[in-house]
Amino acid sequence: MNKKNSVWTALPVLFGFFVMGFCDIVGISSDYAAAAFGWSSTMAGLIPSVVFIWFFLLGVPFGVMMNRIGRKNTVLLSMVITVVGMVLPLLHYDSTMTLLAYALLGIGNAILQVSLNPLLQNVITDERLLTSSLTAGQVVKAISSFVGPFIVLAAVNLFGGGDEGKWYLSFPIMGAITLISGLWLLFTPIEREKGIVKSEKFATAMGSSLGLLSDKTILLLFFGIFFAVGTDVSTNFLSSKVMISRFAYTKEAAGVAPQVYFVCRTIGAFLGMFFMARMSEIRYFRLNIVGCLVFALVLAFISHPLLNFICIGGIGFCCSCVFPIVYGLALKSRPDKGNEISGLMIMAVAGGTVSFLVGAANEQAGIMGGALVIALEIAYLTYCAFFVKTA
Repeated sequence: MNKKNSVWTALPVLFGFFVMGFCDIVGISSDYAAAAFGWSSTMAGLIPSVVFIWFFLLGVPFGVMMNRIGRKNTVLLSMVITVVGMVLPLLHYDSTMTLLAYALLGIGNAILQVSLNPLLQNVITDERLLTSSLTAGQVVKAISSFVGPFIVLAAVNLFGGGDEGKWYLSFPIMGAITLISGLWLLFTPIEREKGIVKSEKFATAMGSSLGLLSDKTILLLFFGIFFAVGTDVSTNFLSSKVMISRFAYTKEAAGVAPQVYFVCRTIGAFLGMFFMARMSEIRYFRLNIVGCLVFALVLAFISHPLLNFICIGGIGFCCSCVFPIVYGLALKSRPDKGNEISGLMIMAVAGGTVSFLVGAANEQAGIMGGALVIALEIAYLTYCAFFVKTA
């Protein structure tokens, strides 16, 4: 495949990263769901858990299954599941159906995250272009995360006539985008990957992956990914609630908070690529995670609207490169087990379920309680930054 054709073929794969960003909509949409169904803060905190628990359950199994059905078919399967989930609230709208829709969003997104990055390798063969393409995919995902609150607001204001109870119309909007992405990919010819071993038994492959957790460095970094994602999802989840609880913002006005978070996270990722070309990744990790911990503690103990916005953005900026740094350290620690480690790291994305504890702490102790849970997650990452063994 020549370079021009490979770039055009990569476009539908890159668009899949936009669908991948839909899981971040749980932060802002949980406010509307809680208001619609009278849920407590603890129950609202369950929503991200319903989405992200599937990364823990499906990451490694679908990493193994992908060897059998192929990367493109695995991506398409994820999109079919997502579309089905996004249609359900239109068929019958209640709390149970809403939670089921979130669960199918999580299942689809977990399978998508396992398979989409590897699929990019099928269409981009130049190593330099591949690295740039993977980075471009994360930028597309970040744009999707930023646009997420606007999708909810569009559902309320354009399709729901301003009725906040119609927030669930954001689901079919996401479903339609996912359907377009899936059809684009379906009709794009992509050669199936070669050299993949299919003969290994499923149980054996699973055991090989999970057995790596006996390595202390891999275990430390596994929980590094767990709490990096936990910090990301928890801060997104809590950000709008800070504005609502402390400063009586409306849900629409509070939607600015997660947007500030995602904008700062995107800026941090861009600048991180620049800075890490000039200093070691572990040093950059340490500098940022200490700053992140300071922002979390200030958010917990000081109530001031501008300062709290700065802290939310600061956490997003400082944590923006933690996931790829920890992921890279894990791969470098055991380069001979790259596929197995990749499956484990996707499994650790289940750290998003920590938002349930943030919601419970917020209900019992207010915003300070939720922010302190986030600070504890960052404290582990600080330990990880200073005590992980590097090559």
